Amino acid sequence: MLALPPELIISAYANGLFPMAKDRHDPTIHWLDPIRRGIIPLDAFHIPRSLRRTIRRRPFEIRVDHDFEAVIRACAEATPDRPRTWLNDELIDAYIAMSRRGFAHSIECWQGEQLVGGLYGVVLGAAFFGESMFSRVRDASKVALVELVLRLRAGGFQLLDTQFVTDHLKRFGAVEISRQEYRVRLRRAIVRRAEFPAEAHSFAFAAFPPCSGASASSAPSSAASSGSMQSSTQTS
Repeated sequence: MLALPPELIISAYANGLFPMAKDRHDPTIHWLDPIRRGIIPLDAFHIPRSLRRTIRRRPFEIRVDHDFEAVIRACAEATPDRPRTWLNDELIDAYIAMSRRGFAHSIECWQGEQLVGGLYGVVLGAAFFGESMFSRVRDASKVALVELVLRLRAGGFQLLDTQFVTDHLKRFGAVEISRQEYRVRLRRAIVRRAEFPAEAHSFAFAAFPPCSGASASSAPSSAASSGSMQSSTQTS
């Protein structure tokens, strides 16, 4: 039996809280309810021009829920730029269990059989709670974020919760709202029906087809980074 059952986490999200550990080996779960909450308004999502060019080059294969466990474990890895992470073993096991029950999903960027970036989050009604993302090559997590937003729009979602706002996320349109306003939006979203699209084709690649005469690039330059739509959503 899980020490942190999925039902407890879902109940927390429904009431505006989310769990974190202080670092990878901290056994204590802390429940956060920030005074200011980060969101990305889905109708105001901004895609930088340089990232649009990257998407048109098709540098990755995008998969959905192909290897959720690999994604969350990559998000939990320490890196030189981020030696401490917020995911401990208890949280990792809990989110994997949630994914098996359809409450959590991953967007993954692959090059061949190498997972090079991605993100995951939790679904409740028409709300998506972005939890964490990582990159092992340049722009992988950014492409995953674009893919996520386009799928959320297509599925009828109303709220993309990023928990906090960073300078990185501001580039995509992230804003802070008050706890009170967040709870109003949350209550509206979780009672509405939405469907997380699981189609194999990429929504981002469909939205940004290759330019005429352009060829796909298979190996963007390395620039490893990771974080959470709790260090950088807390996103790289």
